[in-house]
Amino acid sequence: MKTSLFPILNNSLIVYKEALKNVNEINFFTMPTTIKSNSTSFKKVELPEILFITSYPPRECGIATYTQDLKNAIQEKFGNSFSLKVCALESKESNYIYPQEVKFCLQTQEEINFLEMANLINADKNVAMIYLQHEFGLFGGSNGNYLLTLMKHLKKPIATTFHTVLPNPNKELKKVVRKIVDYSHSVIVMTNTSASILTRDYGIPQEKITVIPHGTHLVSSNDNPEKKSKIHLSDRVVLSTFGLLNEGKSIETALEALPKIIEKFPNVIYLIIGKTHPEVMKREGEKYRESLYKNVQELGLQNNVRFINKYVTHQELMDYLQRTDIYLFTSKDPNQAVSGTLAYAMACGCPIISTPIPHAKEFLDGAGINFNFQNASQLADATIKLLYDTKLMKEMRLNALHKINPTSWQNAAIAHVEIAKTSLAKKKVVLKYERPIISLDHINKLTTSDGILQFSKIDSPDLESGYTLDDNARALIALTNHYKLTLKASSLTLIETYLNFIIFCQQDEGNFLNYVDKHGNFFDKNSDENLEDSNGRAIWALGEFVSHGNLFSDELIVKAKFAIEKSLKHITRFNSPRAIAFSIKGLHFYNLEKNNIRIKQLITSLADNLVSKYRGVSEKTWKWYEDYLTYANSLLPEAMLYASLSTGSLLYRKIAKTTFDFLLSRTFINDKIKVISNQGWQHKGKSANNYGEQPIDVAYTVLALKTFYKAFKEENYLDKMIIAFDWFQGKNHLHQIVYNPITGGCYDGLEENHVNLNQGAESTISYLLARLVFEKNEDSKIEMQHYDEVMQNA
Repeated sequence: MKTSLFPILNNSLIVYKEALKNVNEINFFTMPTTIKSNSTSFKKVELPEILFITSYPPRECGIATYTQDLKNAIQEKFGNSFSLKVCALESKESNYIYPQEVKFCLQTQEEINFLEMANLINADKNVAMIYLQHEFGLFGGSNGNYLLTLMKHLKKPIATTFHTVLPNPNKELKKVVRKIVDYSHSVIVMTNTSASILTRDYGIPQEKITVIPHGTHLVSSNDNPEKKSKIHLSDRVVLSTFGLLNEGKSIETALEALPKIIEKFPNVIYLIIGKTHPEVMKREGEKYRESLYKNVQELGLQNNVRFINKYVTHQELMDYLQRTDIYLFTSKDPNQAVSGTLAYAMACGCPIISTPIPHAKEFLDGAGINFNFQNASQLADATIKLLYDTKLMKEMRLNALHKINPTSWQNAAIAHVEIAKTSLAKKKVVLKYERPIISLDHINKLTTSDGILQFSKIDSPDLESGYTLDDNARALIALTNHYKLTLKASSLTLIETYLNFIIFCQQDEGNFLNYVDKHGNFFDKNSDENLEDSNGRAIWALGEFVSHGNLFSDELIVKAKFAIEKSLKHITRFNSPRAIAFSIKGLHFYNLEKNNIRIKQLITSLADNLVSKYRGVSEKTWKWYEDYLTYANSLLPEAMLYASLSTGSLLYRKIAKTTFDFLLSRTFINDKIKVISNQGWQHKGKSANNYGEQPIDVAYTVLALKTFYKAFKEENYLDKMIIAFDWFQGKNHLHQIVYNPITGGCYDGLEENHVNLNQGAESTISYLLARLVFEKNEDSKIEMQHYDEVMQNA
């Protein structure tokens, strides 16, 4: 790698140049030999560059891992918005081989190196701003004050993250911290406690501080109890802790608690995961680990303690945590602000028993138990209490997930990029969200041999919720379009399942029932509710499926056509605008190939019904079909446009555009979409509720924008289509993801202060429908020819 061409040499500039002479396009700056550059050139690039000043892997430390995770998350979500590089902090004896993103290396023992690095960064025109990761031990000098030399001379905006904020500082420490803040454009801390300390003890203004919790990895739930057996723990109650071993972790507190726990639960095993911290190894070798071995021997715990003495990979760590029944956090440092280990354990749904560091006090309410520092008796009692109360443990697992998932690395990336956007306001940075790859993982997880289940608890399917015609109809539409794109046999299997469910729900009279329990029986509530919308949705699904008849067997197509024909006698009785709109869409697709006059007449009858509703309530400031906006609003103007495409009616086309543009004026504000709240809807002449947004409404908006863009070729529709989809990716009022790229599921709703983390069928299928819009997927020739012919005639 290039880094190997920059050895630590003596102070001879000639010797340093000699080491570099085989490297192409290096703009050479006068640098001391304790500063290294991994840059190929400083020529101008299009993307603004963010430089992380931090320790970095392969250096083994928590901040190095933290920064790599954050950098990767920003790269994954905003790779076309920024270039991301690293200035790695080193000690003299370091000789790491770094990955390509490491552009500079800074040895921190000599203050002159900080000045020279400032000059080097200032001379690099690509660097737009800096994310500085601060921990006092990373920088040389008293209280790490060599850093001030670097910050004083940098001419780039700096966002500083304090990983530790010490309360009650002495005069010298307070001065250093205040100077760091003065040189920073913005300051980031990970807990509200740390923010309060900065304000109270250091006099830092609140408006300069942003709280961004420690990021964590999203994890798909482990629904397979057999996984424990892979490490021969299937019959054991697993307690665990992990991290780079050092005296501050106070592992001996847990060991002292174990005899009391084992007395009640003899099959307990305590996993101590992680190697000794490299800096501790340099100072004292394995002294601390050996003292723990001695404790195990003296307490007779050989059969109940296992040391995993290595630096585990991320996947290994997630496996261990998902096999953990209770996670023990025993740090004895009250000034430890945050713990990445705590966050990762919560992300895996582990109930936590922890000492009361700020991170634990803020996050463990309902998700764990705090105990006093080094109090083995309290730790034992808390562990026994949880192991006896399986219901409480289950509640804590769910609470842990609900509390920690908003702190995912994806959300941390969004929060950091918002800071960068503010810092680089003059550069007018345009944030471009990277679209996730298409995944059917959660849809497969929700689908049984009967159909797709209605609800999930987080991402675990809830069999008790049963099935609905609504969800299986939506699933048939989504998977039909997915199959058209991929031609994967696995999609075909799902399609047959959903189609069969729809046929099962159709009654002898041709109408459909909606609710089916886990045993395949129809719920009583089918007779208590108006099922017009469900019936219309089934017709849409069947019609769109039939329109792709060239992809499927004659047997499946005939089955779908028969169901449509059987249902037609009920359609003209529909009064619900959405049932009418669903039916228009379905009949339009059904008739693409046949161009049957009878179906055209039925579409005309349905569209005239919507025209009548529009004329009955619309006025100058309210161009709509009802006195209120509720759910799936985009469907109505889109159906009118499809009616125009089917019949050639310019009236339908005009009303479609008028009503759609009216709706867009109510839902697109300040370059974001905010769909109509499901908490009271929006009534004519009254202000709208602001919160309670559903993925299905955003997805239907995306689908309608695509349809209107194809018909009118207005770039405005295309722009809004991208804005609407980005809602799923974090472009919303909470700046949080609504689609989970790890599970492949979509969260069920965006509320005022939180995201509903349950990943049910409606939301997950809705996301997939919206996501498929952005694939390079040409419409069938029949449909395109039909569009052209109808509009020419019109």
